[in-house]
Amino acid sequence: MGESPLPDGSDPAATWAKRGLPADMKDRLIVALDLRNVDEALEIVKTLDGVVSFFKVGLGLQFAPGVDRLIGSLVESNKKLFLDAKMFDIPETVGRAVETVARRGVSFVTVHGDEAIMRAAVKAKGSSDLKVFAVTVLTSLDDQALVEMGYAYTAKDLVTLRARKAVESGCDGIIASADDNPDQIRMLARSQHLLIATPGIRMPNAAGDDQKRVATPRQAIENGADYLVVGRPIVAQTDPREAARGIIEDMKQGARGL
Repeated sequence: MGESPLPDGSDPAATWAKRGLPADMKDRLIVALDLRNVDEALEIVKTLDGVVSFFKVGLGLQFAPGVDRLIGSLVESNKKLFLDAKMFDIPETVGRAVETVARRGVSFVTVHGDEAIMRAAVKAKGSSDLKVFAVTVLTSLDDQALVEMGYAYTAKDLVTLRARKAVESGCDGIIASADDNPDQIRMLARSQHLLIATPGIRMPNAAGDDQKRVATPRQAIENGADYLVVGRPIVAQTDPREAARGIIEDMKQGARGL
């Protein structure tokens, strides 16, 4: 790994350590279990055993029969679980939900980037190891889409605003695209400890699918992403293990370039 300084003047390895990031890039890859049912998800987890240890369960599976079995299996087998719930409700309801998530042994959970919701979630997690991530702007949205939704901000401006609010609310991290420049987000949010998980990851020359703000694994790491969230480029491939290894290697290339 190189010793070039990050924008704040620190060495990459030292900065990553301060944020509590794993030393091995493979532990910073989160595989999104965007599959049709729990059995398929469990099969992918089994297939990736020894290559990936962190998995995301999103809305598609949270309503599927047997999801409790999937969550229990991941936690009991010492896998890390990112519950991408995108909670958006009154603060009291979100707080009760986060308390339940914390008791389940989940590692990461997402809530909407609304200030009252974020504060309720942070309070509810208490002293548990659960990390609360705020959703800023979905990677399927671009500036034009935000205008059509009535926002007066560009995607990057809205991400920056919500990142600042997340820091003020005590959140551990945010969800933002690599295109939004995670290192710059931290600088503008005045927090070098803010964790940033990045979806919208595609290998070079791959189709973006429904993602509009995308980056390669290497670009994401070079731009300061802490965790990469990758679904179809792994789970929809003929050889998921080889696909995951390719992404991890590209992440390592990004780390070497810092």
